[in-house]
Amino acid sequence: MLPTRTLGKTNLQVTQLGYGSMGLRGPKTWGVRVVDEADAEAFLNRVLDAGINFIDTAPDYGIAEQRIGRYLSARRDEYFLATKCGCVYTQHDDHLEIDHQWNADVIRGNLETSLERMQTDYVDLLQFHGGDAETLQREGLIDLLEDFRRQGLVRFIGVSSKLPNVDGLIELGVFDSFQMPYSCLAPEHSDAMQRAADSGAGVIVRGGIAHGGPDAEIERPALNEVWQRAALDELLPEGMTRAVFLLRATLSHPACDTTIVGTCNPEHLKENLTAAEAGPLPEELLAELAARVQAVA
Repeated sequence: MLPTRTLGKTNLQVTQLGYGSMGLRGPKTWGVRVVDEADAEAFLNRVLDAGINFIDTAPDYGIAEQRIGRYLSARRDEYFLATKCGCVYTQHDDHLEIDHQWNADVIRGNLETSLERMQTDYVDLLQFHGGDAETLQREGLIDLLEDFRRQGLVRFIGVSSKLPNVDGLIELGVFDSFQMPYSCLAPEHSDAMQRAADSGAGVIVRGGIAHGGPDAEIERPALNEVWQRAALDELLPEGMTRAVFLLRATLSHPACDTTIVGTCNPEHLKENLTAAEAGPLPEELLAELAARVQAVA
């Protein structure tokens, strides 16, 4: 059984390993990962079969929402579904153009489209895909999400954000959850995560492995340099891969309720499950890890 935590005050018991569906965005979007329909169906069902019960997506993730609806709607009672709003997107012949706009028409259109695509009557969590406190308040968009909640279209409301905007959003005291980027190599949001948790909100981490080291599926040279300069290979316990080490470090953060890891590789999923089942790293190892990263940051 995968370990679970309560997502803030929502009472949702989410698996600490969640699934981020960006990798299911399909062709002619961005990046190099392209998954065909048969593999998308098999992988989404493999995610649920493994016990993961939290799936995060967005209307501007290509055809990810359609695939979730197509292949998982019959299993809707087995997972919590989070999507986003504020998304404006245009599919061109060779790429997907993405923007974020903060007005009521966009927000309503996003939710209507998401419900239709995912073949569901409600989403468990609707998150602003960015934005700042002043704009969301001025445009009446927080009130609009609360209205969706009263209608039963969404159960909880949240925001996917980052510094510097996230601090003002936490201060509003209205969101059930916050999604932020974090890994042990890029820990800038650590304090903000704790502030969100202290406010009673749930904390969802993105980039828990992708914002990681040399073995990450998407290479980030600056973070690879942190790994090398901090000599973190010296800290790897015998038999533990870098990916497992990074994910366990993310799961060790006391404010992390779930981390959404996006992969379409069955072997990577298996490794992620192993990491989640093993749980946090030992305290003394975490302390040495943090000290080394801080020294080279």
